[in-house]
Amino acid sequence: MASPLMTRIAEDFTAAFPAAGPARAAARRRHALQALTAAGLPTQREENWRYANLRALERARFVPAARVGAASVAEQLLPPALDGFARYVFLDGTPLPGLSAAVDTGAARLSDLDSATAATGATDPRAVPADERFALLTAAFSTGDPLLEVAARGSARVELLFLASCDSAQGASYPRLQVQLGEAAQLQLVERHLGVAQQPSLVVSSVRAQLARGAQLTHYRLQDLNTHSTHVDTLAVRVAAAGRYDLHHVASGAQSARTTAAVHLDGRQASTSLSAAALGERQQVQDLYAQVTHHAREARTTQTFRGIAAGRARVACNGRIVVTAQAPQADSQQSLRGLLAGPEAEMDLRPQLEIHTDAVRCTHGATSGKLDDNMLFYLLSRGLDPDSAARLLKWAFLEDVVSQIEPPQLRRQVETQLIGTLGDEILKDLL
Repeated sequence: MASPLMTRIAEDFTAAFPAAGPARAAARRRHALQALTAAGLPTQREENWRYANLRALERARFVPAARVGAASVAEQLLPPALDGFARYVFLDGTPLPGLSAAVDTGAARLSDLDSATAATGATDPRAVPADERFALLTAAFSTGDPLLEVAARGSARVELLFLASCDSAQGASYPRLQVQLGEAAQLQLVERHLGVAQQPSLVVSSVRAQLARGAQLTHYRLQDLNTHSTHVDTLAVRVAAAGRYDLHHVASGAQSARTTAAVHLDGRQASTSLSAAALGERQQVQDLYAQVTHHAREARTTQTFRGIAAGRARVACNGRIVVTAQAPQADSQQSLRGLLAGPEAEMDLRPQLEIHTDAVRCTHGATSGKLDDNMLFYLLSRGLDPDSAARLLKWAFLEDVVSQIEPPQLRRQVETQLIGTLGDEILKDLL
């Protein structure tokens, strides 16, 4: 018997898509809903979801947000464009060509697969990993299927901004993206999720990337929705031989945010570096589940997480690395660190290693604690007030991850946003 939640999802699906529409889009939605109905959505009773806050789903409508005339408002809230990056803007999943500015790279192309007329094959629910089931919800309800391609040996820089404006009681936003990199291609991708209104929004996003042999993808993911919203996103990446995927993930927005990241190192000498920072204030929940699976020889992984929980916030990171029997000479390193900055705050760190071969070099570590009393005393002795000294130490803690953002213009924007969240004008002097 379907749960009440799945029943509501099915009813909203019927209301949202009464007609068949384009053949490919209709097939994609129908197959995704069938798989989702068979598998069901995750709940907090499942081990990997125990720290997520999914209560907003009980009150939300799942129909795609209707396109509204908020383009002028969105334009006022957009961050400055990044030099040399092609910019594409989406409002509640709908492209805004007037606010987008493509840069001719000669290598990258953004198209919508739903414009094709061929139908796809059915989605087998058994092939959908348990922790990626929210991607089926996005596939069922998203109104587009954009594909970003970079040709073999090509190079491109692209910025995608996904803006949410719809009240979750009226509908939801479903950003969706597929990325394909040809052999030895290079892509710098900036993915931002922003709120352009104060009402609570429900954003369920999905990104899938496929890297061919020798391809390199540097992926910057920035989540800064308003603190009334809910964000659930799924990231799935497959890396071929000698390919490299670098992720820089910074989350400070939303009332409740959950990111599921799955990286598969499929080829020999494939590598990945996952760096994430999360800042939770008041009653926010920031939850990250990141799994890297080594499928081939000589694969390399680095996981770095820095989280701060203040007020009554909860910040969680579950970093899991799996080395299969077919992946000897694996090299992996994990460093998960959390900072508790409130008497009622909660920090949950779980480094996990699952190794099925002896020829590996794997290290991991996790620590959580309060602000360093010695460093705090030193700053107080130099004339800083207690609040400013505490914010300065929080800033230094997050910089372990933020400093790895390479485009200077983007790094300054991220630092400025975090300073605004920390709420200390003194920190602006550090920029």
